[in-house]
Amino acid sequence: QTVLQGIILLPLRAICITFILLLAWLSASIATFSQPGRGFLPLEGWRRRMIQTTLSSLTRTAYFVMGFQVKVKGKVASLSEAPIFVAAPHSSFFDAIICALTGMPSIVSRAENLSTPIFGTILRSLQPVAVSRQDPDSRKNTVAEITRRALSRGQWPQVI
Repeated sequence: QTVLQGIILLPLRAICITFILLLAWLSASIATFSQPGRGFLPLEGWRRRMIQTTLSSLTRTAYFVMGFQVKVKGKVASLSEAPIFVAAPHSSFFDAIICALTGMPSIVSRAENLSTPIFGTILRSLQPVAVSRQDPDSRKNTVAEITRRALSRGQWPQVI
């Protein structure tokens, strides 16, 4: 009986997750279409709200479809309380749950991830701090960018 359930549930879950991923890509594409100062200026207004609400909801839905239910105990620190939000150890796809629960903050990511089809568009909409492993000054530049965003008094989203 469990094999039969798996044969039915796996394709249904895969179809649902693919649909959710395409909706996330579409939302990210709309929010970043003709974005002024692409990547150098923070998203504002409807663009920022769209990313925060839509991608957060879609990410939670995707994890629910995969069978994960997350309950939050306590209160997530606001942007004014904690401009930099630390989550560790960040070594799996579960990091996206933290992003969804904290309102889709900016993240620190490899620069190569931005060119990945579909995921790159979604990632770019989160306005990541891109780290280039080929650049010898990348570590210094990353620290400077995180500091700049943290001191922006709410112009940029939290950095995780």
